Amino acid sequence: MAFAERFEDLKVWQESRALVKGIYQSMNKTRDYSFRDQIQRATLSVMNNIAEGFERKTRKDFAHFLDLAKGSAGEVRSMLYAAQDLRYIEPNQADAFRLRFEQLATSIGSLASRLRKADANK
Repeated sequence: MAFAERFEDLKVWQESRALVKGIYQSMNKTRDYSFRDQIQRATLSVMNNIAEGFERKTRKDFAHFLDLAKGSAGEVRSMLYAAQDLRYIEPNQADAFRLRFEQLATSIGSLASRLRKADANK
């Protein structure tokens, strides 16, 4: 695949990894364990779907897994509103995370489009 040699080289994977750490740290003291588990799992899903799709080695499969990762990024953004409303996270921190997840989703979508375009031009 021409976009990277390893999934670890992808900027979208690197950013998703950083966001996993940030979400885990921010939710660490939340006593609502089911909420904490869900937002952490959704965040991990972004990172893991990027990696899994890359390892599939076809552009079509990779693009599909990027779509899943993008969907999980949207789920996290939605949950950040709930976390803010429930006072599990400060509004400024929730805003910062939402912006980063929105930017990440845009980048993931762009990469998926590039993959589909490259696949169509084969």
